[in-house]
Amino acid sequence: MTDAATLKKVSFRYANGDAGALNALDLTVRQGECVLLCGSSGCGKTTVTRLLNGLIPHYYEGKLDGEVSVFGKSIRETVIEDLAGIVGSVFQNPRSQFFCVDTTAEIAFGCENMGLPEEDIQRRIDSTVAEMHIQKLLCRSIFNLSGGEKQKIACAGVAAMMPELIVLDEPTSNLDLDAIDELREIICKWKMQGKTIIIAEHRLGWLRDLCDRVLFMENGSISAEFTGEAFFSLQTGKLNSMGLRAIKTANNYLESKTGMTEIKAFDSTSVITLENFVYSYGKQDAIKFPKLDIPKGAVIAVVGHNGAGKSTFTKCLCGLQKRFKGTVKINGKTYRPKDMMRLSYMVMQDVNHQLFAETVLEEVMLGADDSEQQNALDILEKLNIAEYKERHPMSLSGGQKQRVAIASALMAGKKLLVFDEPTSGLDFRSMECTAELLRSLDKEITVLIVTHDMELIDHCCTHILHIENGRLERECNGKEAE
Repeated sequence: MTDAATLKKVSFRYANGDAGALNALDLTVRQGECVLLCGSSGCGKTTVTRLLNGLIPHYYEGKLDGEVSVFGKSIRETVIEDLAGIVGSVFQNPRSQFFCVDTTAEIAFGCENMGLPEEDIQRRIDSTVAEMHIQKLLCRSIFNLSGGEKQKIACAGVAAMMPELIVLDEPTSNLDLDAIDELREIICKWKMQGKTIIIAEHRLGWLRDLCDRVLFMENGSISAEFTGEAFFSLQTGKLNSMGLRAIKTANNYLESKTGMTEIKAFDSTSVITLENFVYSYGKQDAIKFPKLDIPKGAVIAVVGHNGAGKSTFTKCLCGLQKRFKGTVKINGKTYRPKDMMRLSYMVMQDVNHQLFAETVLEEVMLGADDSEQQNALDILEKLNIAEYKERHPMSLSGGQKQRVAIASALMAGKKLLVFDEPTSGLDFRSMECTAELLRSLDKEITVLIVTHDMELIDHCCTHILHIENGRLERECNGKEAE
């Protein structure tokens, strides 16, 4: 068995970062292995993936020492285009790797860049679509897909290129449990084909019996190595002490009834009433809620399968969707969409579009006066990112950026906070800190969290709002399901 990837004494320091992302790291991955990289946010997992696919040093600037090779090719000396047929990548944020506006063209894009014949490309697309069960996503606008659906298209685009090494960075961050099972099936098939697979991930349970080795990273180095069997035998307490998520969560809230359900004791007589919430993409209703009462001051998980309408619903609630005509009533007063924009603050899935300032502290202080600085510092401290207060937000890891956006929301002074997948890319400790902050908010603040993170729900949510097919009542053959 030959070496698929080798890193020898590799250190890397980002040009816009204050600390080394990697420190004298040694790593050898054998051909056909499936390797899991795990560790706290900012430990260097993503940097390793960027080295393997050539984004470092050809895209991300910084100081690189040591040697990196993939199937005998030096990363320094090989241009990214020549790596395309060897290394395929799926990023945490799939939008960052899209080049086309429709799904079928996006799946074909990588193969076209490789110069493959048209018939060969079509054959690869057909095979990939069938294996991933994504026929319903073909010929769709990228802009009308949910976060999870976009991730599926990103995986399909890589699978169609048939690379020898596949690198996945937080591939399940926006996927529901069914979609994760489908991704697992695809990776199993890649393993059977002899592909080499490297996965950087926080959600661990789905990787049981899939990974040959597990590498635990801290401060830019590999501090522990396990066989797959040994790692997935670790108890939850041990994993949590390492800053890692549990292998298996206790609850699957996607199995609950649709509609609003209280899951923890909650004392509130005041509600936010939503009426005639209807929004359509063309002729199809994306959401249709005749009436919904949301308990004021609650922390509500909005759950549902990928494409159920969760993100669309919350954007309408915050007044962000054009052509939406629904109303909100609070204490007898009617709020139109433009009123809700002033009342609410939303942290979207892709937080890169919400980071504007030159430093983390300035970002969190946007819109606040100087007297609020200590409050901002306290929030950063509680989210374990105070040490980065003078760093540029875009120089941080994905999980750290997520926490900056959360801090900005908590500083906004709004009565309705909406978070769309706020813990994607967050390790156990960061998730726990975020949950604690949300639990401790003033009871006049209502929080909605669009999430597939069952651990987060267990830690902080008081209610479940389950949406499927844009409805609060599950429908079966035109009738309400029993």
